[in-house]
Amino acid sequence: MSLVVPNSLMNLSSSLSSLILNSCRLQGKFPFSMRKFKHLQQLELAENNLTGPLPYDLGQLTELVSLALSGNENDHLSLEPISFDKLVQNLTQLRELDLSWVNISLVAPNSLMNLSSSLSSLILYSCGLQGKFPSSMRKFKHLQQLDLRKNNLTGSIPDDLGQLTELVSIDLSFNDYLSVEPSSFDKTIQNLTKLRGLRLGYVNMPLVIPNSLANLSSSLSALSLWGCGLHGKFPDNIFLLPNLEELDLTYNDDLTGSFPSSNVSNVLWLLGLTRTRISVSLENDFFNNLKLLEVLVLRNSNITRSNLSLIGDLTHLTRLDLAGSNLSGQVPSSLTNLVQLQSLYLDNNNFSGRIPEFLGNLTLLENLGLSNNQLSGPIPSQISTLSLRLFDMSKNNLHGPIPSSIFKQENLEALSLASNSKLTGEISSSICKLKVLQLLDLSNNSLSGFIPQCLGNFSNSLSVLNLGMNNLQGTIFSPFSKGNNLKYLNLNGNELEGKIPSSIINCIMLQVLDLGDNKIEDTFPYFLETLPELYILALKSNKLHGFVSSPTTKNSFSKLRVFDISNNNLSGPLPIGYFNSFEAMMAYDQNPFYMMAYSIKVTWKGVEIEFEKIQSTLRILDLSNNSFTGEIPKEIGKLKAVQQLNLSHNSLTGHIQSSFGMLTYLESLDLSSNLLTGRIPVQLADLTFLAVLDLSHNRLKGAIPTGKQFNTFNASSFEGNLDLCGFPMPKECNNDEAPPLQPSNFHDGDDSKFFGEGFGWKAVAIGYGSGFVFGVTMGYVVFRTRKPAWFLKVVEDQWNLKARRTKKNVRRNGARRN
Repeated sequence: MSLVVPNSLMNLSSSLSSLILNSCRLQGKFPFSMRKFKHLQQLELAENNLTGPLPYDLGQLTELVSLALSGNENDHLSLEPISFDKLVQNLTQLRELDLSWVNISLVAPNSLMNLSSSLSSLILYSCGLQGKFPSSMRKFKHLQQLDLRKNNLTGSIPDDLGQLTELVSIDLSFNDYLSVEPSSFDKTIQNLTKLRGLRLGYVNMPLVIPNSLANLSSSLSALSLWGCGLHGKFPDNIFLLPNLEELDLTYNDDLTGSFPSSNVSNVLWLLGLTRTRISVSLENDFFNNLKLLEVLVLRNSNITRSNLSLIGDLTHLTRLDLAGSNLSGQVPSSLTNLVQLQSLYLDNNNFSGRIPEFLGNLTLLENLGLSNNQLSGPIPSQISTLSLRLFDMSKNNLHGPIPSSIFKQENLEALSLASNSKLTGEISSSICKLKVLQLLDLSNNSLSGFIPQCLGNFSNSLSVLNLGMNNLQGTIFSPFSKGNNLKYLNLNGNELEGKIPSSIINCIMLQVLDLGDNKIEDTFPYFLETLPELYILALKSNKLHGFVSSPTTKNSFSKLRVFDISNNNLSGPLPIGYFNSFEAMMAYDQNPFYMMAYSIKVTWKGVEIEFEKIQSTLRILDLSNNSFTGEIPKEIGKLKAVQQLNLSHNSLTGHIQSSFGMLTYLESLDLSSNLLTGRIPVQLADLTFLAVLDLSHNRLKGAIPTGKQFNTFNASSFEGNLDLCGFPMPKECNNDEAPPLQPSNFHDGDDSKFFGEGFGWKAVAIGYGSGFVFGVTMGYVVFRTRKPAWFLKVVEDQWNLKARRTKKNVRRNGARRN
């Protein structure tokens, strides 16, 4: 069907009872009104490109039995809370509701309880739902399918879920922080005798005894407990369930047991045992009994070359993931037999030699990951014969130019060739033919020439663009088109000149902007303060000049966590106006998250390092190596969450403010090479986490505070201040130079009134404690994977979901949805 304008649907008869136009290339605004179709029982417009808010009167279609608007994710449909409430209250005959990818982030999860009690299917995949999971679900006694994955739901899964005895499929994977109590879990799985699909990926259940899983229904065909924190012995009988098709226990490090490959059912189509301690005997029996296996995920497993050859006999495989399995030598030619393969991941091994040409024979291959190996030579032109969506060859030893054949992959959504230092040549303007590209990472190579100007007018699909650490010249491409989806832009470490284009303000989704280490000659770009989602701004080591004065808009840089304008020629007083607007630096993140596909290079505690994954708790303020003058403002103490503060190598005068004592999360403070005078405030000694301190080469005097952190600093932290005395300096203090008694808590009178109550030690402990627990949980997955694999897997999951929906034979008893 050619492109259809949604408003043309209004010409259809008002007596229509079914309107089903799934995957029909509908494009544009959803019709403003639907009240005309009062007799509609089925409305299904899934897998199109519809945009805009859903009409307020959708709730007037009171005869609706089935409503499916999923899969319009490119531009997002949305549903306001009032419209949603009308819809769920009025559609009393509704049996099936699928609003996947429809933005309902403002709708309270408890509003779901107003849906019809006769509902049989509720699918709200990736809808932005946030808040507490409904405390009760017993109302929905006829519910067969429940899918709330990839939202931001928190809290406990309700005890009464087990009362929904008609449930066939449950998927609550990848929410913010869902948990389940052992007692309620046991009751749930005992009562759900019809359950065929159970997916609780990333639901916290470390207290659940794996043996309780033995009570799962014998009809179970799909079990996914990805990253649930399970520990103990996994029950053997689950491996032998007669209908088992999908088994994914990935990322349960303390789960033990053995896979009985000699007796396992040969209908198993997905097996994922990555990062478990479940042993697998990869002998002939394993492969002979799994001839119909379609998905094999054995990351970080002890696989030998002979095992790898036997895998070539699993000719039904559509996905093979052996990343991190310590494989070496050349990629074995036996894999050429896997002609059904759609996804191949051999990342993080020790493969050497050239990229095998036989990959060109795998004509169905869509996702190819060979990153972090020792592959060398040029990228073969045979790549042009593939139908790639994901192509990741980063962190190898590839050399030569990027073949133009790659830019012929019309379906390519993620391309990473980063960290191949001998990859040379120019970036062809043909790259802009990749209309659905979401991620482009060509960083840390030896690419030269000019950046194609067409990148500024790239399609609205591009989200991550990293061209950093190359030899690119010219100016930053412009203009940036309106409506783009760019979230990460890194051009760091090139030879770019000229000015920062003001059209960057069109990138309203931008979270990270790194233009550091170039030759940009400009004044401070005030227009960037209008970017509402900006977390990180790095403009260091350029030729910026002039004053950084007051903000020009309200809420300027309110979400900024990293502000690095070091090594420029900026002058005038410190930008107190911005210090007052850095709201994200004033409070510690109570719900930290990771920006998975992002990286940034910063000077951390005096050493330049690259963060491959950026945690939202990172707070850096670096204004060093400029020509700032005047006093350090007292308002600096408002930035309580800052971890690293560097004002060194300027011409700052006056005293070190006692308000520095309010920076309770500070780990590194550098005020060296200024003209600061007076005493070192005793309040600095109360900064419990301060690990690096440099006050050298100023005009400070008097006694150095003692106790706590100050006992850990050596003389280099204070050298070049001739009038300082006391440990660790060689000069001893006279009685009149001794510091006043140090208070047990910092509450300087004037500063306390100015800033309000600071964090006490309990608040600090609670903040760090909750952050640590959450960090450990998140790090369970994140720190053991490599950028950008996590991001790419999420993208792949979305592709797989859409692909499976278009194949009628994929839903085996309702359990093979992904």
